[in-house]
Amino acid sequence: MSDQSNPTSNVIIKTPSQIAGMRVAGKMAADVLVMLSEHIKPGITTDELDRLAYNMIVNEQQAVPACLNYKGFPRSICTSINHQVCHGIPGDKKLKDGDIVNIDVTVIKDGFFGDTSMMFEVGKPTIRGSRICKIAHECLWVGINLVKPGVTLGDIGYAIQRHAERNHCSVVEEYCGHGVGLAFHEEPHVMHYGRQGEGLVLQPGMTFTIEPMINLGKKDIKVLPDGWTVVTKDRTLSAQWEHTLAVTETGVEILTLRPGEARL
Repeated sequence: MSDQSNPTSNVIIKTPSQIAGMRVAGKMAADVLVMLSEHIKPGITTDELDRLAYNMIVNEQQAVPACLNYKGFPRSICTSINHQVCHGIPGDKKLKDGDIVNIDVTVIKDGFFGDTSMMFEVGKPTIRGSRICKIAHECLWVGINLVKPGVTLGDIGYAIQRHAERNHCSVVEEYCGHGVGLAFHEEPHVMHYGRQGEGLVLQPGMTFTIEPMINLGKKDIKVLPDGWTVVTKDRTLSAQWEHTLAVTETGVEILTLRPGEARL
């Protein structure tokens, strides 16, 4: 889940023990996505996916789904389908052949947060659906692969934006990655566009998400009357991937990496 209403406190440099707690929460969030991947098929409703996630987080992991009741959000996960950019509310809509859907999961375990999302292609993929999922995935990894001490957030945003636009796609600017760990949304804002050399300089112990929202058409978006679901104004497809990251002495640790997930 993305949010620009960050607290006004400074960026929190995490201790090794705090990062260890985040590592546990991150693995749990990743495990929920792996479990849900087995159920993504035509005919299943997003409400059913939400119930599966809730059951795993609460009953198996003995943890808390961070999205549930966050600022009034009514479900445990976000499910954003096709031209929905983010914050889609699970409901009785059935997934159908050719849909693409982002599932966003955040788990709280012992006070630590792990936040991650990924795209799923339902049934037989479409050319457009596969293309936007692939480009958004590449944008995520373009950003992750830059993370190390001394790099600026502007460097990361610039690289993500350049990759998207080189592929004739656009970057949603109203929503961003964010600091995370001891709270759902901490400083800093992590924009997915920007200028090289500008913004916060990364240092070991910083933890944040990168979660670019990439549109196949124009970048313009709007929020639906439910107050949550964000969609593309031109109704073109949108895709998003997200990981929680920790800056190390030499680079980056991906705290929400799924088992067997290949790094790009």
